[in-house]
Amino acid sequence: MSSTTPGPARTMRSRRSNLAVPGSSPKMLDKARGLPADQVFMDIEDAVAPLAKPEARKNIVAALNEGGYEGKVRAVRVNDWTTQWTYADVVEVVEGAGPNLDCIMLPKVQTAEQIVALDLLLTQIEKANGFEVGRIGIEAQIENAMGLINVDAIAAASPRVETIIFGPADFMASINMKSLVVGEQPPGYDVGDAYHYILMRILMAARAYDKQAIDGPYLQIKDVDGYRRVAGRSAALGFDGKWVLHPGQIDAANEIYSPRQEDYDKAELILDAYDYATSLQGGAKGAVMLGDEMIDEASRKMAIVVSAKGRAAGMVRTTSFTPPE
Repeated sequence: MSSTTPGPARTMRSRRSNLAVPGSSPKMLDKARGLPADQVFMDIEDAVAPLAKPEARKNIVAALNEGGYEGKVRAVRVNDWTTQWTYADVVEVVEGAGPNLDCIMLPKVQTAEQIVALDLLLTQIEKANGFEVGRIGIEAQIENAMGLINVDAIAAASPRVETIIFGPADFMASINMKSLVVGEQPPGYDVGDAYHYILMRILMAARAYDKQAIDGPYLQIKDVDGYRRVAGRSAALGFDGKWVLHPGQIDAANEIYSPRQEDYDKAELILDAYDYATSLQGGAKGAVMLGDEMIDEASRKMAIVVSAKGRAAGMVRTTSFTPPE
């Protein structure tokens, strides 16, 4: 099942660091404006007590309309469809601040139908309020076994879907992953081994349908070295970013999920050199030497990935291409 909601073409947004901010705290919503996170997601779900959810919606609408989040992806995490709050979350936030909102994050997604339902509700609100239809994206959070089984269908369920997110804590509970409780790991056991299949499954679904893959939170907020270690694993696999629960984690995320400057520069050089080599002026060659390295169509494809991430992150190249004489 998939949605066919029309909308504008979706471009890659930089999401190296995804800062979680409880909607119940105007102070923290205000502080997030000045932090260098790529994305700020204002939470109405787990970070907000049930009695505080109505007020959190109002705080979020006020914060989005007041602005100050320029350069950041502005997202709101609503409650999941199994609760009584989802409909009110979406309607109040989107009707109140739709033009200043980039994405709705839906947690605990289990089926494609849940994405389609959110898509249809967003479309109704957009049409009723004269908003651009299809502009607001969807971020799907995978937090249980059923969601992982259906992750391909979830990724394909709507053109609004921009990211697939791993939610580790709820997922651990979903599959009874007792061995990952702190202090209970068997000797020599690496928790990263247990997550590898889950991360790769999410990554494959994201890449198959041209979505971004985002790693979930690291709960030990004062352990920046631990954050770097865990983030390094998903970054090495190809993930685009990771949640941050504390400002102290932002710089680490932005560094780890960015290309190195030398890699970005090389990617841009490869693209320029390949474009020139395959042109009539360059001799319409399918392969060409760049320094001591032969580059071809496969090299171009790899360079496009690095270049896109660097450009989305605002990186500036420090080299230029000079056609051979």
